Amino acid sequence: MQEHDYIIIGAGSAGCVLADKLSRGGRHSVLVLEAGGSDRHPWIRLPIGYGRLFYHPTLNWRYDTEPDPGSNGRPAYWPRGKTVGGSSSINALVYSRGQPFDYDDWEAAGAKGWGWNAVKPYFEGFERHVRPDGTEHGLGSLYVSDVRERVHPFNRHYFDAAREMGLPLSEDLNLRQTEGVGHYPINTHKGLRCSAADAFLYPAIKRGGVTLMKDTLVRRITLEGRRATGVEATQRGNTVHLKARKEVILSAGAVNSPQLLQLSGIGPAALLQEHGIPVVLANDNVGGNLQDHLAVTWYYKSTERTMNNELSPWWGKVIAGMQYVFGRRGPLALSVNQCGGFVRSTPEAHRPDLQLYLTPLTYVTTQEPGKRQIVNPDPWPGFLLCHQPSRPTSRGRIDIRSADITTQPAIRPNYLSTQEDLDVAVAGGRLIQRMVRTQAIQRVIKSPMDPDLQSLDTDARLLEDFRARSGTVYHPVSTCRMGPDAGSSVVDASLRVFGIGNLRVVDASAFPNVTSGNTNGPTIMLAHKAADAILQDA
Repeated sequence: MQEHDYIIIGAGSAGCVLADKLSRGGRHSVLVLEAGGSDRHPWIRLPIGYGRLFYHPTLNWRYDTEPDPGSNGRPAYWPRGKTVGGSSSINALVYSRGQPFDYDDWEAAGAKGWGWNAVKPYFEGFERHVRPDGTEHGLGSLYVSDVRERVHPFNRHYFDAAREMGLPLSEDLNLRQTEGVGHYPINTHKGLRCSAADAFLYPAIKRGGVTLMKDTLVRRITLEGRRATGVEATQRGNTVHLKARKEVILSAGAVNSPQLLQLSGIGPAALLQEHGIPVVLANDNVGGNLQDHLAVTWYYKSTERTMNNELSPWWGKVIAGMQYVFGRRGPLALSVNQCGGFVRSTPEAHRPDLQLYLTPLTYVTTQEPGKRQIVNPDPWPGFLLCHQPSRPTSRGRIDIRSADITTQPAIRPNYLSTQEDLDVAVAGGRLIQRMVRTQAIQRVIKSPMDPDLQSLDTDARLLEDFRARSGTVYHPVSTCRMGPDAGSSVVDASLRVFGIGNLRVVDASAFPNVTSGNTNGPTIMLAHKAADAILQDA
């Protein structure tokens, strides 16, 4: 039986950070277990390759939720990274800390020591910002690139519209004014994706003290009484038993972390008994408190050239490929999400409650036998406008369907189950209607693509459209939430599982509630702060 000081389950954003920090100084041996395979894939390295990773059969878990009542009984497709780097290897690259009040809310929810003033230094410590002129500031290893001078010129109309509406403009949505409309920074370095594996895991492996086992599916956490001792896993068909001398750290993400706790006997007692799993510790919060961001998008044919003109025709693809190969520039070096920001849905809102997106691109999806994939952009110039209620209050659940780890769990998001969420969804639609009516946007609309937002002339019709067409923005969190006690939570403020020794959960499932924006940056922050707590306990 192999022994290591720390066993980390999952080489996603959190696991990569933990491997780096726990192995520094050579005092501890760290084993990282990843269910997926190598991340050395061209679509991962290529920033705009996100579209090809969205349904990738081997690099993506490709989850589907249960039919959801709030979404008119529709199931939702949830891509999650199944490779080294986790979802940081397949996401759309937008980097957001969220809003400072997100973390003050965490502390108010019982996560002592997680307010903005406590977490801000961690963001500052791991970020390395690249200015438009190529100069850098910050000493961290996660590259955060300001690419505003390389994005599509169509984006200028978005900022003109924001000015007409009186929306605040932000020069930097992370470092200066977090409220307002601005350009999204992205996790790239010299035209290549900078995943958590690139920033943290591979440097740690090179330094020594870290072992990475890929294609290794953990089936359960092994326990002696109520103390974690290691894991049982399958690697290429063989069962392996691995022992942790100090701690087992679960960093498998908001779907897999509660699934593994339940399979190990930690979770709702009735659920575990239903599937023949001996109950080690009953806690109904395991798998509960699920939150996610929903967004709705409207598409328009444009009077002006957009990325469609560059990426739809064969000759456009050739030119874009040459730009990238010979200079790491052009549309292939960018994210499709180029600008947006955080705004108030109404003047009465006491803080930003919407995240906005403009994408100078429209596309279609098709389904082929055995797989789904995003195909080429539309053959006409087009753009899309999108809003996402950023602080939803609805809560769902994730629970196992069987005692077999290979059976996908039941994901019940319970979207739009509170009046507050319904109200913000309608208010967001009204705000985008105002934007579409600005002179800046009107002059670039050739025609709306179905449905026409302006035809949704009542709150009821806006809400009906949101229920019918909204989709996840792939930010599930809080299924092993951090809090004050086992009555409301799964882990304490040091991410230790209540009632179980030598076991922590360190990933987005531990968020007390969802942050306002993209969740990769906050997950990396959480892992850095958790690593300090682990080392302090050691």
